[in-house]
Amino acid sequence: MPASQPRSRARDRNNVLNRAEFLSLNQPLKGNQESRSSGRKQSGQAGAAGAQNSNPKERRQSQQLPEEDCMQLNPSFKGIAFNSLLAIDICMSKRLGVCANRASSWGSARSMINLLGITGHGIPWIAGTLICLVKSSTLAGQEVLMNLLLALLLDIMSVAGLQKLAKRKGPYDINPGLLDYLTMDTYAFPAGHASRAAMLSKFFLNHLVLAIPLRILLVLWAFCVGFSRVMIGRHHVTDVLSGFVFGYLQFRLVELIWMSSNTCQMLISIW
Repeated sequence: MPASQPRSRARDRNNVLNRAEFLSLNQPLKGNQESRSSGRKQSGQAGAAGAQNSNPKERRQSQQLPEEDCMQLNPSFKGIAFNSLLAIDICMSKRLGVCANRASSWGSARSMINLLGITGHGIPWIAGTLICLVKSSTLAGQEVLMNLLLALLLDIMSVAGLQKLAKRKGPYDINPGLLDYLTMDTYAFPAGHASRAAMLSKFFLNHLVLAIPLRILLVLWAFCVGFSRVMIGRHHVTDVLSGFVFGYLQFRLVELIWMSSNTCQMLISIW
């Protein structure tokens, strides 16, 4: 036993791995482990504190980025439906624009279609209403004509305002005419001729005693005026349909604010 102990000690001395410079390879020092563990804890605490101090808006944005990407890649059903209807509207309007220019399939009938559109223009109707108002001698006739004049002015101002807001151009690059510039009817949506024709036809059907054939012709005239604007390439189909709707709404508004006979006589006396 005493002889074996010196031998083991000698072996340990001669062993190279037991030297001080190699102790870290065999058995890591406790100080290094503690320093590393404390460094990890500090970094973890700093990261947690930074995450807590980070702006909650940035977290929401980081969470919403994938959803926004998905929304861009997969548009909503409403967006797809709206774009599809818009494409169909443009395609139909271009095909129905048979009188858009002289080279079109019905280019020879362009002047006649333009003449039909003039029958629904605001300037001739305002001028004719003023002439009839001057020559009218009955109170009932003056009342109807004054309210008709109010309806025409309301139509011109409302359509011009809506067109300025929408600023939609027609299916073909056609410059507006002189009468269109006078009534500020320079854009496509809504169609001013269609709204005016719908409003006038409804006004006359309610306030004039007409035979059934004349009532049918009046409704057909309103539809022909609106459709003529599509044929010459000034408006889309939806522009004309929306014009009919706006014309009916304008008629309802005039009925609500209908001026009485006394009010009309006062306005006529001032004029």
